[in-house]
Amino acid sequence: MIVDNLANAANYYGLHPLFEKAFEFIGKLDINNVETGTTEIDENLLKATVAESKLRLAKEAKLETHKKFIDIQIPVTKAETFGWKSLSSLSQPKEGYDSNNDIEFFDDEPSTFVTVIPGEFIIFSPEDGHAPLIGEGETKKIIIKVAVNNA
Repeated sequence: MIVDNLANAANYYGLHPLFEKAFEFIGKLDINNVETGTTEIDENLLKATVAESKLRLAKEAKLETHKKFIDIQIPVTKAETFGWKSLSSLSQPKEGYDSNNDIEFFDDEPSTFVTVIPGEFIIFSPEDGHAPLIGEGETKKIIIKVAVNNA
């Protein structure tokens, strides 16, 4: 898991060949007026979804993992808290891996929580169990899906 300010995004370009393209896409958005929906940035390798969602209590949030995509999540309208626990420590799978939606849920409790505010981002790799959408009220956020294997 990586948490930082969008102004520092270039520091992470070397971690994945598509990170530069992902953050350049974000940089071109009018982030405060972005509309909901999904944009294919680079075929099936890189896409952005702007979503409006209701936040929930930490006890209601389920840890999830992805095998095919890295998540870059960016709160737009308000702070969002994320639960986190390493995949290697997760021991209570809920229903198994859903390959069509690239997601697996777990009943484990997060080992830590991180709050990300507008202007910041958080990156979750396949090794990161994460429980998003913790907080109060509703939020708008951007989720960038970056293919783990970009070939």
